[in-house]
Amino acid sequence: METSISNKDKKQFIRWFLKRYDLKRRECVWILNYIVGDDAILSHVHFVEDAHFCPRALVISTTESDGIPFRFYKGNVVTADPEKSFHDLRMNAEEDVFIQLNFPKQPPTELYMSVLEENPFIPTYMQISSEDKKIAHQILSESVYTFQHDKLVAEIDAALDAGDKETFMTLTTLLNDLQAKA
Repeated sequence: METSISNKDKKQFIRWFLKRYDLKRRECVWILNYIVGDDAILSHVHFVEDAHFCPRALVISTTESDGIPFRFYKGNVVTADPEKSFHDLRMNAEEDVFIQLNFPKQPPTELYMSVLEENPFIPTYMQISSEDKKIAHQILSESVYTFQHDKLVAEIDAALDAGDKETFMTLTTLLNDLQAKA
């Protein structure tokens, strides 16, 4: 699988991640440092969500997350032994490896977003279709419109009750503009 994310960007992210977070398993620090030091492996690394769907994956968690401390997936094999994954990384440097990092992502950092890739192995039943995205966008737009409309109507009523003609005129103009855009 080809990637457009440079090794430099991946190294920068991993180093930032290791400086910022403590991991539940210390061996994971060794694994990530090993990956940073080997450009051949790093060029086959992909940061994704839901890595357990991938044919070869690592799941690593920080102490601040609720995720499992560590998992290595390869085919039908699943292990919590970091040494097995380290051995596999060394012996199969030319195979893609997908890494899921469980850490606080709210708000998502630019560094993380710059290396995060779409997981090509997520089953289609879990993917969001373009139709679903369109419907979600429509619902969101309608909700925003309703909120803005109701707020302006309430403010217009308050201006009328207060006898504030200037505010009433300004708010009425805003309401008319909102309705014209709808």
